[in-house]
Amino acid sequence: MANLEAKHPGENEYLQAVREVLETIEEEYNKHPEFEAAKIVERIVEPDRIFTFRVTWVDDKGQVQTNLGYRVQFNAALGAYKGGLRFHPKVNVSMLKFLGFEQIFKNSLIRPRWKERR
Repeated sequence: MANLEAKHPGENEYLQAVREVLETIEEEYNKHPEFEAAKIVERIVEPDRIFTFRVTWVDDKGQVQTNLGYRVQFNAALGAYKGGLRFHPKVNVSMLKFLGFEQIFKNSLIRPRWKERR
């Protein structure tokens, strides 16, 4: 966690999500030295890529506004990247990394069942 906190200072939402997941899996993870050898934690906590872009629009008063948009893509090992785009002025990259990080676990639990139904 110390390395991640140093690498991503101020990304509180994201760091909190990672901390909670790592604390939850710590006991089981430590029983498997092969996980550490394969750098599993290091691989799942960093997104594959982050797209940051601007969105310019005209509001109801005819004023031009500019917001930042984000798309964060984590591991695609179980298929296509999941996620969406966020444009709200109060959204930041930490929030999107938090949402994307949690989504990889949801997808890993739900995706196998979806394949069985096909």
